[in-house]
Amino acid sequence: MKDKRTPVAQNPITRSRAMTAITRSSPPALVAYVTCGDPDIKTTREIVLSAIRSGADVIELGVPFSDPVADGPVIQRASERALRHNTSLEDVLHLAADVRKESDAALVVFSYLNPILRFGLERFCAEAARSGVDAALITDLTVEEAGEYRRLMNVHQLDTIFLAAPTSPDARLKAIAQACQGFVYAVSRTGVTGAQKQLAGDARDLVKRIRKYTKLPVAVGFGISNADQFRQVGTFADAAVVGSAIVQAIEQNPGREPQAVAELISALKVGAGQSTPVSR
Repeated sequence: MKDKRTPVAQNPITRSRAMTAITRSSPPALVAYVTCGDPDIKTTREIVLSAIRSGADVIELGVPFSDPVADGPVIQRASERALRHNTSLEDVLHLAADVRKESDAALVVFSYLNPILRFGLERFCAEAARSGVDAALITDLTVEEAGEYRRLMNVHQLDTIFLAAPTSPDARLKAIAQACQGFVYAVSRTGVTGAQKQLAGDARDLVKRIRKYTKLPVAVGFGISNADQFRQVGTFADAAVVGSAIVQAIEQNPGREPQAVAELISALKVGAGQSTPVSR
């Protein structure tokens, strides 16, 4: 996808829905990831709305993929279950449109590149905008190869979010930070997703490095699974991304998935000293 003929200027800092959702919340804001179609699309809709009512500020709508190289076993199993129901990117966009009718929470499509290329890059941007999606994060698309993607996202007024890793040298970290809109996603550690007993020590240093290059909010993800970790993130970052813990709650509570996710999110918020939100 690298296209040197169509350079993209540094993205301006604008107050998008994703940025506003994070900055209006007491730190840390909560970014909740769900694998769409697990256990089925209808239930995913109820899970998402329940998460929002319980205090999630941003929802990452995960597109199931057969080869999720950055995901740990919990999310891999969720993708397998969703794919057994033939959940597609188109289904995820329809889900976003349904959720948008009920809520103004920020919605981010979280995907690998392959499903988007198969769908069509320009078609994806256009239909995502029509569905009420605010942003996208493509986990395996590097900023160096994202010129055309960023251009089309800008045309459709969608935020581009990239992953920033602890191993990134400063020059690359600067390029990533300046290409982001909405917020920057800081990966707390190397490796795959999954709940961890302790928050990685690299996270605080990474956020400090990112802040040298952007005024955007910074969200920390990979491994955050309990109230203590959630609270710790709020001492140095603007938002915490909770993924595997939510997906695991869904897996372990068949028949009451929305309630289980609501209970987890409420516990995280209360544990960080935040009050129960009003419905949005």
